[in-house]
Amino acid sequence: MLSLNGVFAGYGGGSVLQGVDLECGKQSITCIVGPNGAGKSTVLRVISGLLRPSKGEVSMDGEPIGHHAPDEILRKGITQVPQSHALFPAMSVHENVLMGGYLIRKDRKLLRERLDRVKDRVPIVAARAQEHAGNLSGGQRRMVEIARCLMLDPKVILLDEPSLGLDPRSLAGVADLIHELHQAGTTVLLVEQNVRLGLGLATHGVVMEGGKVRLTGTAAEIRDHPEISSLYLGGGAGPRVASGP
Repeated sequence: MLSLNGVFAGYGGGSVLQGVDLECGKQSITCIVGPNGAGKSTVLRVISGLLRPSKGEVSMDGEPIGHHAPDEILRKGITQVPQSHALFPAMSVHENVLMGGYLIRKDRKLLRERLDRVKDRVPIVAARAQEHAGNLSGGQRRMVEIARCLMLDPKVILLDEPSLGLDPRSLAGVADLIHELHQAGTTVLLVEQNVRLGLGLATHGVVMEGGKVRLTGTAAEIRDHPEISSLYLGGGAGPRVASGP
């Protein structure tokens, strides 16, 4: 469904991504792991259109999208939940979620249908509808952030560090929602520093280091690979991880 081929991208003339090749199969949960600075979040920014690749291509269902504007990417069915601070704190939960339906705002019937569906899937949207988003806990905010993305009925959801700052109970709720989305046919690509958690959620895994993909495979294959611990404990100083599953 989603692929990157030979992608170079970065900031200020430098390339963070150094020829990234990556594929996410339809209805999979793919988790990207790797040390700080590996380029994990940059991959998400490239896919969502916030950062354009200097070389290479991003494709969705075989169609090149690497140089599309962010709103065009949204219309293709790709949404992103940023790492943090993604809600408008002075706005209500209801208002924040409605912002996710901006592209369909002229179709009032569809907007209502989507909102009702999101309320069924993410109960906090109805239960805390009139509360300011800034009053929610970290886990509640993350649920609302995901709910907002669901207003566009996305084919692909990009999640940047979904576990960041969450307590175990909140994290379990977010994990359950990710699995529910997967069961409903949504493709999920997530970046996660917590390797055990991320690969526990995922069907497939990708290890990045130095702006390149070093290892791909099923989540179990990545989790059990003998060199993964060296990668995380020693960064680039340890043994290099070989490419391929």
